Amino acid sequence: MKQYAIIGIILTLCFQAFTSNNNLLIPEEAIRLRVLANSNSSEDKKLKMKVSETVQKNLYQLLKDTKGIESARNKINENLPSLKQQISNTLKLENSSIPFQLDYGIHYFPQKVYKGVTYEEGEYESLLVTLGKGEGDNWWCVLFPPLCIMEAEETEVKEETEYKFFIQELIEKYL
Repeated sequence: MKQYAIIGIILTLCFQAFTSNNNLLIPEEAIRLRVLANSNSSEDKKLKMKVSETVQKNLYQLLKDTKGIESARNKINENLPSLKQQISNTLKLENSSIPFQLDYGIHYFPQKVYKGVTYEEGEYESLLVTLGKGEGDNWWCVLFPPLCIMEAEETEVKEETEYKFFIQELIEKYL
């Protein structure tokens, strides 16, 4: 009888874990970052990722202590010339002379499924970096609240941390 109760608890926990992922939503008051590659060539994709890393790193420093969305908007707008220069420097370091545009405003985002969560297409407040013709795949994340920065930090921590599966430990302990 005790085993059935434990199995029931484990199944309930599994169900909650799997269904809760589908309920993750980006807050309504959020600012996204989107980087559009020139094309889908491997060189253009690599360049897109280099630019996204540069922008994320610099915006993390800029927004890490920001408390509200209005403050985040102001900081982004005030620092657009600096961000433009940082992107230009990144492209030079990559030996690229590709033109780019940087725009902060309302932009279209296609639907995306990521880690089992569907993010609906629509018009969203964002910082948009378009490399060249902008005909390649896009990369995006949420700048404020800093969800993409937190995820990047989590990835770094996972490499150094050993995780254990709670449900597996329960099964091994009681069955």
